[in-house]
Amino acid sequence: MFQTFDTATSPEQGPPRLAALRADMTRLGLDAVLVPRADRFQGEYVADRDARLAWLTGFTGSAGFCAVTADKAAVFVDGRYTVQVREQVALSDFTPVDWPATSLAQWLKRSLAEDAVLGFDPWLHTVDEITRLSRALPRLELRGIDNPVDAIWTDQPAAPMAPIFAHPLEFAGEDHAAKRARLADELRSAGEAAALITLPDSVAWLFNIRGGDIPRNPIPHAFALLRADGSAVLLTEPDKCAGLGDHLGADVSVMPPDQLADLLATVEGTLRIDPSSAPQALIALAALAGVNLSHGADPARLPKAIKNPAELQGMRDAHLRDAAAMCRFLAWYDAADQTALSEVELVVALEGFRADTNMLREISFDTIAGAGPNGALPHYKVSAESSRRLEEGQLVVLDSGGQYPDGTTDITRTLVVGQAGAEETRAFTLVLKGMIAMSRVRFPRGVTGGHLDSLARYPLWLAGMDYDHGTGHGVGAYLCVHEGPQRLSRTSDVALEPGMILSNEPGYYREGAFGIRIENLIVVQEAAPVPGGDARDWLDFETLTWVPIDRRLIDTGLLSAEEREWVDSYHAACRDKIGPLLSGETAVWFASATEKLD
Repeated sequence: MFQTFDTATSPEQGPPRLAALRADMTRLGLDAVLVPRADRFQGEYVADRDARLAWLTGFTGSAGFCAVTADKAAVFVDGRYTVQVREQVALSDFTPVDWPATSLAQWLKRSLAEDAVLGFDPWLHTVDEITRLSRALPRLELRGIDNPVDAIWTDQPAAPMAPIFAHPLEFAGEDHAAKRARLADELRSAGEAAALITLPDSVAWLFNIRGGDIPRNPIPHAFALLRADGSAVLLTEPDKCAGLGDHLGADVSVMPPDQLADLLATVEGTLRIDPSSAPQALIALAALAGVNLSHGADPARLPKAIKNPAELQGMRDAHLRDAAAMCRFLAWYDAADQTALSEVELVVALEGFRADTNMLREISFDTIAGAGPNGALPHYKVSAESSRRLEEGQLVVLDSGGQYPDGTTDITRTLVVGQAGAEETRAFTLVLKGMIAMSRVRFPRGVTGGHLDSLARYPLWLAGMDYDHGTGHGVGAYLCVHEGPQRLSRTSDVALEPGMILSNEPGYYREGAFGIRIENLIVVQEAAPVPGGDARDWLDFETLTWVPIDRRLIDTGLLSAEEREWVDSYHAACRDKIGPLLSGETAVWFASATEKLD
């Protein structure tokens, strides 16, 4: 359950492993190979067995990939990891590349001959990825190979075998027979015989099951074949299902993953795969089985994102419980000798307060506790070596969450050690203004997260400031803390619908100095009509997170009257919802923390 704190990168990472990989490239007649972060399930988190990018390069971020040629090794990362990658990889051997500003195709075009041979593991790259690369570089030979890292990773961990267990109907809100029937209707309407679902969180949602094959995410390693008659096959190791009893029922069978080719051969008609998440290896596998493929959306992805009333109530309950634990932590922090604390000690203490609820199944991701310059790394992961002692005047970005049987939480609060400086207070207030704007927005049905993202950035943009991550991600209900397809991001084209849960987390990061992020979870809901307004379907957001925002970091002179009212109303709601759950010194702290702004 609890977070571990990694030690420094192994000295074996880098040159020896890179040399072994290049030797294997020469043996196979390859000019380059790709080493992605991804596994065959395309999730953000990977099991230890699949942490190939970290094993080769030392980079532990949740997104990225490496391209290796005979004389170059580039590690592609987005703006969240530009600082982290330089701290983790051997810069004498690996060159960080700003991605997607520089695409893989652009880099390969500069680094290889037009007719070079690029090796890749077709199980670790999606159909869309390989299609885009092939179109961008039509003369490049893309050769599917057995995984090149596995060939040299002599002590590679075993595949995870965590037991699969049933997710209770009281939290799921719909039995899996009804879910299968609902999705099967869509397949029949599309004239498709079946769909192969390859995202484990979609599989978990569809069958009302959960697992533990991935750290922090209660999902099993599994594919599923859903037929148009509503029957299904769960593709996972049967031993993992021993505790399910009769949960799956007569219309669902379990089959080992190595029998996938045989299963595909039984499909009579068109099989849907989602090219954005399905591995490229399925193209060849389906051809050998004689199956016609169609490309379409994972049929479970959107229904999973639109939470039903039971799921929403579970998320509300989980957030109240989690907020009480957070408040106990914040009261402890404010009473502590802060400069005697380290980042690791903050993580351990917070996890302890969550565990004290006696409902915590797991933390929902490795807690981010970045003090001072470490806070400027948006996805900083504290280690035994990197852990800093807190210093007077520093800000601490604390991003954390819990997995509870009824819901998943994710919250960020920025803490201060003593008294913050004027620059930090101004930046915090600008971030808060953006977070308030997103919380207050009303929008017509059909609006996407891409339309809304700039609302949270506008106060920062006016000051010539910005942040290099999306404003919000989708969140699952006792599932993955990062869930698609909904997002608050300038790249999102998915219309927001009632029941979708998102994070609202603008931030600001000054490299080498400090970071700021404020995050609540919000859920899309139908908005109350405005007298005299247009006769349209309007939506807005319900807030799920109820933890005080540090008023000591707010420059009230930068807030409008409406923004001040929002802060005071938010804290009044915190008192109403969380106050009855607190007692003793925490209750005293809480009463002070939720007072009105001066």
